Parts: sequence; C-alpha cells; structure tokens
Amino acid sequence: MRRDWDQRARENARHYVVTGQRVWTDEEFYESGEITMREDILNDLANICRGRDPKEMTVLEIGCGAGRVTRAFAGFFGAVCAVDISREMAKRARQAVRDFPHARIYRNNGKDLSAVRRHWWNRLGIGAGVQVDFAFSTMVFQHIPSREIIENYVREAHRLLRPGGLFKFQVQGAPLPGIDPGNSWVGATFTEQEAREMARRCGFEMRYHNGAGEQYFWLWYFKPENT
Repeated sequence: MRRDWDQRARENARHYVVTGQRVWTDEEFYESGEITMREDILNDLANICRGRDPKEMTVLEIGCGAGRVTRAFAGFFGAVCAVDISREMAKRARQAVRDFPHARIYRNNGKDLSAVRRHWWNRLGIGAGVQVDFAFSTMVFQHIPSREIIENYVREAHRLLRPGGLFKFQVQGAPLPGIDPGNSWVGATFTEQEAREMARRCGFEMRYHNGAGEQYFWLWYFKPENT
C-alpha cells in the first residue's frame, strides 16, 4: 500500500486523491476540499459539534492524502491531526497546511493510529489521556482491501474519541467481484448489516448511514457517552 501510494503521489498526487481531473491548480484543488467541508461537515454540525465551538475542538483525519480536506479543516477547527500511509502524500499535505500551525500531519503505518499517540501526544505534552472530539475519513477505506485493517482503524478511532464523539467515514458499498489481496485501489465492500456489526464490535453505535449499495457508503459511528 505504501509503495503504491508513494508512486501515485510522485506521478500525480492530486489526480489520485480526486480523480475527476488530471491537472489541478492550487485554487481548484483546495476548493474541492472546501466543497467536501460544506457538503459533509457544515451541513452536519449538529452531529459533529454537538453544540461545541469548532475552534475549541480537536479533530482527526484518517488518510489525508495531499491535504485538500485537512487544509479546510485547519481553517475551521481549533486543532487538526491527520495521518497518511504515504510519505510522499504526507509531504504534500504538510505543504498544504504550512500556514496553519495548529495542524499536524504524520505518516502512519497503514494499519493503526500509533503515530498519533507517539508523535502528537508527545508534542502536546499531555500524555496518553488526550482525546479527539471528531474523527473523519473520506475516499480512503474504499481503497483498503483488508476488512481487518479497516476495522482496526475503526477500533483505534474509538480509542481516541471522547465519549459522545462521532467518527464519520466512508467505505465502499458497491457490490464487487472478488478482491485481489494485493490490490491497493479497490477496497473491501460493506453491506449495511456488516457496517452495523463492525460498529458493535468496535464499541460504536451506528446511528445513521447513507449510500448503502453505492461506492460512497457513509457511516455515522457515535461513541457512547458512558464509555
């Protein structure tokens, strides 16, 4: 996965993040992140913020790519931490948020969020007790063929979220033929029932979903208040 995404980043990072066009200007690419912000965050603030001031919230993005959504987050939330498996993508994401000192990008190992605990917590000097208020991932899990790895990310997000916090993310929902274990473009497919079962195993409550049976299958996983 890392080798493939490093190669894609070197070849045409922005195209492989958003395949709608091959050539993106800075303005176009970052505006696409603002569109995601408007469609998936600003339209859903009751679930995401739960009455909190966004500038007082700490958020986590899993699979930041070249930083298009991370940059939009950095202009809205108080603190942003983002991870990506690709060193090349992470370099570009750091460039995207260079004017936002409260945003940090880390390369992770592609299966968990240990990079957040190891680097971000230590940097903030607050130990292992820090929790995030909101976690988000889009167009990432749809490229991971391993259900086990996807579920481990979900379990890790639960570990980092505050009680009552939301992990909003997208998986592949379109029925597909057998997936090559070596594939790093087409991810594992989830049905609504499978998504509910994964939520339960990982300690979440799946309150909402949208797009079952489609490529963009969105899930709203809430961490119970009494966790």
